[in-house]
Amino acid sequence: MRLASFAYGGRQRCGVVAGDVVRPFATDADLRAVIAGGPGTPALEDGVPLAHVRLRPPLVPASLRDFVTFEEHVRGVRRSIDGVGGVPEAWYDAPTFYFSNPHTIHGPDDDIRFPAASVARDFELEVAAVIGPDGAIFGYTILNDWSARDLQSREMQVGLGPAKGKDFAGSLGPWIVTADELEPYRDSDGFLDLWCTASVNGAEVGRDLLSNMGWTFETLAAYAARDSRLIAGDVLGSGTVGNGGCLAELWGRNGRQDPPPLRDGDVVTLAVQGIGSLTNRVTSAAPGPALPVVRRRSPELSRKDLDV
Repeated sequence: MRLASFAYGGRQRCGVVAGDVVRPFATDADLRAVIAGGPGTPALEDGVPLAHVRLRPPLVPASLRDFVTFEEHVRGVRRSIDGVGGVPEAWYDAPTFYFSNPHTIHGPDDDIRFPAASVARDFELEVAAVIGPDGAIFGYTILNDWSARDLQSREMQVGLGPAKGKDFAGSLGPWIVTADELEPYRDSDGFLDLWCTASVNGAEVGRDLLSNMGWTFETLAAYAARDSRLIAGDVLGSGTVGNGGCLAELWGRNGRQDPPPLRDGDVVTLAVQGIGSLTNRVTSAAPGPALPVVRRRSPELSRKDLDV
């Protein structure tokens, strides 16, 4: 089953997609509430042509954890962003993640406003698992984890995860495919054997199998819940696929920004076998106000303040 959120007739609705038709739920509950409601779906109204609706993000995540599970991606991006090669030994210990921003999620065909100060603009091709009410995986959708690489590279020198290089935008869509529909793609090791492709302005720049993940989605969910809690509507990103799942990986491999960073007007399309495709256009946000100059404190002055 494919579940979508959409705008139609001046209302925000959600419902079931079947072919080129979407049947709205009779209730006005959003898709996150439907997922939290457990087995079964609300009653359906008559179908509406999919071409007549505007698809929105399938849901506003309760939280968004973005993992890094593709070894090839780690190797290429570290060389590009951090200037070092190889994969850190700690990566092999567990599926590392960072918390992204659930409040700046976009849907299909939305414009993505990059920070005006960023010139090293990038996409990231991922598949995201949506958690159900029992903590198991309810379904899957496509995730584009947009990245301002120049901002990210500078701020991560502080020793924390990405901040303003990431939190301006993420895209989900075009809908959520329930987990049972993708079971035929599961291999003997529990991975989903799905082809994933990324294109910029109609030219393919990356292609990889989702089954090249280092850990399964079930392992990601179990690790996320360790000493913590998952709830219905939490979203877990697979991490960026390898072999061109983002530009930064290719920059690290090629030793230069080739292909070039994204520019205003570029159209990025991510496609995943068994799920669909997600397209967005790159634009720029208005410049932000200048920050106040930092107040620098010498160690000597700091100690003196304590000796009162």
